[in-house]
Amino acid sequence: MIYDSLKHITAYQGIHPGVYQGLELLANTDFSKLEDGRYEIDGNRLFFSLQSYNSKPENETPEAHKTYIDIQFLVSGTEQIKVAPLEDMTEEVEARPDGDIWFYRGPTDTITLTGDRFVVFWPGDAHAPGIAVDTPAPCRKCLVKVQVDW
Repeated sequence: MIYDSLKHITAYQGIHPGVYQGLELLANTDFSKLEDGRYEIDGNRLFFSLQSYNSKPENETPEAHKTYIDIQFLVSGTEQIKVAPLEDMTEEVEARPDGDIWFYRGPTDTITLTGDRFVVFWPGDAHAPGIAVDTPAPCRKCLVKVQVDW
């Protein structure tokens, strides 16, 4: 997992070409001019979704992916995300391989996503996003999906 500010994206130039391209997209795109929906950058290798929603009081089932790396960035709002190494999960609750998503239960820590902060989740990172800081509130998120096998 990477949890950082967009001010520091040059530190990640050599980590994965698609991840760096996704971070550049976050730093250089005016999302206020785009509607919610899916936008392809490089077919299924690199794309992003804009989504508007209200944060929720809790998210008890962290998720993980095998085919895609997630880069999450809030365009507006604030949310908490529970995070943990996948190996710390104690139970697989549900598997949806066609959607590249598996749900788990297990112990987690919490980070806050807001401002120019972003988080990158690799296949070994369990994450439960969309949690309200105090009370549910509007959020708008850019979710960049990067194929692991670039």
